[in-house]
Order: sequence, then C-alpha cells, then structure tokens
Amino acid sequence: MASTTPIDTPPAPPVAGKPSKPGTGRMGDKIFLGLSMGSGILLLVIMASIAVFLTYRAALAVSENEGNFFTTFDWNPAGDPPVFGIAVLLYGTIVSSVIAMVIAVPVAVGIALFISHYAPRKLAAPLAYVVDLLAAVPSIVYGIWGALFLVPYLEGLNLWLDQFFGWTYIFEKTEVGVARSLFTVGILLAIMILPIVTSVSREVFLQVPKMNEEAALALGATRWEVIRLSVLPFGRSGVISASMLGLGRALGETMAVATVLSPSFVISGHLLNPGGGTFAQNIAAKFDEANEFGRDALIASGLVLFVLTLLVNGAARMIIARRKEYSGANA
Repeated sequence: MASTTPIDTPPAPPVAGKPSKPGTGRMGDKIFLGLSMGSGILLLVIMASIAVFLTYRAALAVSENEGNFFTTFDWNPAGDPPVFGIAVLLYGTIVSSVIAMVIAVPVAVGIALFISHYAPRKLAAPLAYVVDLLAAVPSIVYGIWGALFLVPYLEGLNLWLDQFFGWTYIFEKTEVGVARSLFTVGILLAIMILPIVTSVSREVFLQVPKMNEEAALALGATRWEVIRLSVLPFGRSGVISASMLGLGRALGETMAVATVLSPSFVISGHLLNPGGGTFAQNIAAKFDEANEFGRDALIASGLVLFVLTLLVNGAARMIIARRKEYSGANA
C-alpha cells in the first residue's frame, strides 16, 4: 500500500474588502467612525454654544434698549436711557460688501479663465501660486496698505467720479475730506476677496470635461466660443458659490475696515463721502471702552452678523450641492 504524504496547501488569499485578521479591521473602522462622528457632533455643539451665548447676551441688551434695534441710527448704550441700533451698521456692511463683489467677481473670473485656459503652463503655475499666496496675507497688512497708500491716491479718483458721474447721486461728493468712505472700503475688500474667488473659480474651470471643449473646437468654435458655450455654463454654480464665500469674508472683515474707514452713524447714499460703519468695525472700535451693558449691545450686533454670515455660507453650500461634480456625490 503506497504511503501518502500530506501536501501543504497555501492559505487562501483574503477576500477583497475583508481584513486578513478577524476583528482588526472592524475595530479600526469603528474607531474611525466614532472619531469622525464625534468631530461632526463637536462642531455642531460649538456652533450651538456660540449661538446660545450670543442670543442670551443680546437679549439682555435689547430688553433694556429704549430705541428700535433695527431702525435706530444712534449708538449710545452707555446713555441714560440706553439707545442703540444697527441701521447704520447693517447698511454699511451690505453696501461695502456689494461694492467689493461688483469689483472683485468679474476680475477674479477673468484671472481664473486666463490661468486655466489661456496662459501657458510655465506661466499658469507661478501665477496660480501667487494668487493663492495673496489669500494668506493678514488683514491688518491690507489695512495698513489701504490707509497709507489707497486712501491718499483715491482722492483723485473720487474727484473724477464726482465730476463725470456725480449726476448718478451715488458718486456725488458733497463733503470735503479724505477718501475714508464706504467706496474705499469696498475697493479694499475687493482686493482681499479676490484670491478666494479666483482660486475656487479656477479649480471649477479646470474640472470642465475636455470632451466638451474638444467637441466644440472640432465644430469650428473659437476659443471664446468654447469658453462661453462650454466652460462658463459648466462652472456657473461654482463661480456663484465662490463669490458667496468671498462675500462671507467681506461681511466679517474687521481690522482692514477699521484701519481705513472714518466711522460715523450717518446713512448716506453718497458713497464718496467719508463716514459710515460696519458690524465688525464697530465691535473692534468700541469693545475695549464699553461697559458690561455696552458689550452686550455689541454682542447683539455680532449676533446679527453671525446670522447674516451663516445665511450667506448656507446659500453657497446649497448652490454648490446642486452640482454633483462639486459636491462629491460622484466620488
């Protein structure tokens, strides 16, 4: 009878998607899931805590306010009785941000298109790096530059606008003074949000399917027609969301605005006149000298800015989620 020797068979390879050692991979997945979920919950808790704190302190101030919080032009929480309102601050914040958006968005889209579709690769990479680097410049540096360079040199532009466009009322200069106005603040904010809008728009334009562009070129379209028919329609949602992210920064900018603006609690449709105010600038200027009740009043104005910023960023998120290419739904 022939003897048989056992044959050593190699172990079966692990099934794809399953850990080689039972329990090791599952434990790692559970730990990672717990950490991820905990991080998300922690973020929500922090946001809720901020909202509750701001709401509580704001309620204390508004309950003692003798003026209408939304329509009063004065800011005197230390008076007897205390009177304060956010009408001037809301107007200045919105107007300066709108000016920044009108100036920055077209320029940012043009730069993004040049980097992604016109510039040669040797020039596009350094230019994109420089644009991204501008976003890292501290806001106080922009503010110092604006106060020492932008304000003096904008006086000539203000006189020119007053001479040729003063009939539009908004560019009519009725007060004598340096260019420490909402118009100057809008220009400075436009420079500050330009890198954000440019970077996001550039990345969106680079995601345009090459087949769409090549098909348009094969049909005889010019470079501009390719951009107008293929690139811009594809990236419309991304550009809008990038613009709203830039708007979120413009709404909350503090030090640069406080350095450039000459604050006053007057609402004027003449954008070239010095004066005005924003939420962030008013909080930074008055927080140190305010008493306990005055700080509660400033916190009440901060709550309005907090809600306004959340609405802007939420709208940007809703817009970007409409396109699966940007939201990651296809990943």
